Amino acid sequence: MSRAPSLRVERALLREGHLLIAAVDEVGRGALAGPASVGIVLVDAGVRTAPAGVRDSKLLTPAAREALVPRIRRWALAHAAGHAGPDEVDAVGILGALRLAATRALATLPRPGLVLLDGNHDWLTDPLAGGLFEATTPPVRTLIKADMSCSSVAAASVLAKVERDAMMVALHEAHPQYGWAGNKGYSAPEHLAALAELGPCAQHRRRWRRPACGPGGGPRARGGEGGA
Repeated sequence: MSRAPSLRVERALLREGHLLIAAVDEVGRGALAGPASVGIVLVDAGVRTAPAGVRDSKLLTPAAREALVPRIRRWALAHAAGHAGPDEVDAVGILGALRLAATRALATLPRPGLVLLDGNHDWLTDPLAGGLFEATTPPVRTLIKADMSCSSVAAASVLAKVERDAMMVALHEAHPQYGWAGNKGYSAPEHLAALAELGPCAQHRRRWRRPACGPGGGPRARGGEGGA
């Protein structure tokens, strides 16, 4: 079993003088349909130990994630989730869409002094910022596998995952043929089979790289995010 995340990194950053830290994680990056979503949890020096059971959302069952949401919301100083639709993914690419989603979530929160971002790439900072363009986002610190080691980032991943999953279940009502209530828009066999037979709908990412065809003429999934 993986080691439980802690607040060691967050507390070290707070000791550096950052008064408010925004922990950020994303979900929906590798999906074929639905939004790209970002969860944010704010913590400050008064942060208490995270609720028991907080882990990277991919390690939790749906029931465990849903049970954690109210506890995370009570624990966090503030929290938010933001989304960018499939049309926006098509228009600006997945990283631009994640930036849109995060910017929307940040706009609802007190401005943090630092963003703690899961991964090794800062997709949040606008590449055009600097020079003649003033940066509109706070400074960003990236950390590989932050969702595994940092309680606040793991909590953000849970909020994003639960909210996006609920959106996909709602979209399933209008498009049941794609099986989104179960696969949440990822490249599961029933989703790929429906795409091969029926083609995409308005909730699909039209410019997304489609899975290649398998031996029987049906689509073959490429490596993806595994439902994150």
